[in-house]
Amino acid sequence: MANPSGVDEPTSEYPAIEEPTSVTAPTTTSPTEAPAAEPRGPGAFARVVIFTGVVFALIVALCLGLRAMNVLPGFDNPFSDKTTDRSQPVLLQSMRDLSRYVAADGTFQVIVDLQENKENVPDFLLNKRTLFVGSGTVEEYVDFGQLSSGALTVDEENKTVHLKLPAPQQGQAALDMQRSYVVAEERGLLNRIGDAFSSDPNQQQRVYQLAQERITEAARSSGLDQRARQNTERMLVSLFERLGYTKVTVEFTSP
Repeated sequence: MANPSGVDEPTSEYPAIEEPTSVTAPTTTSPTEAPAAEPRGPGAFARVVIFTGVVFALIVALCLGLRAMNVLPGFDNPFSDKTTDRSQPVLLQSMRDLSRYVAADGTFQVIVDLQENKENVPDFLLNKRTLFVGSGTVEEYVDFGQLSSGALTVDEENKTVHLKLPAPQQGQAALDMQRSYVVAEERGLLNRIGDAFSSDPNQQQRVYQLAQERITEAARSSGLDQRARQNTERMLVSLFERLGYTKVTVEFTSP
């Protein structure tokens, strides 16, 4: 059937269309898939720590190198202990002239076991016990300042000398603190609580005094007196014999 005039008929073929240039389609990400994390370096804090450690190591290495080259002879340990002595100057309290001849001395050691407790109270509650080892020296001397006017008799013709001396005297024991030490201290429960609020500085002083008294007492029966007499006599005999005297007699008065 013929088409009316003026009406276009459909074309039998589509017109040729030029193919567009290829364009890469953007990739889409699934909502459930997270984008891959990019690798990151250490944080700011970590970098500061690493830098500080490197600087400190370099400083230590530099100091050790200078120490090895004797540039810093006094450098050993930057964190070593330091002791500061703030003691006051020594004050002279008294001075005296001595005319004694120390003829002998003895060194003694005593163990002091001093305990203070309360009657009918268990020791674990109230108890003070100190075990102390005391070492001290006692001197035996002859005081020539006590010689009487007729203590010395000299016979120049016969070359004889007669001396009459006072008896030897014994001094107080002097504790050697370098050789004295506390072995152990025991405190009861209540004593420990009391020590936390107050201390007793006289406790240690009592131990020292007791050790001094024990040593002084022991020296009286140790034979120091006889040793002092013999040493004094030998000294005087040797002195006068060198002066040309042939007979020297030493006599000690009764104490």
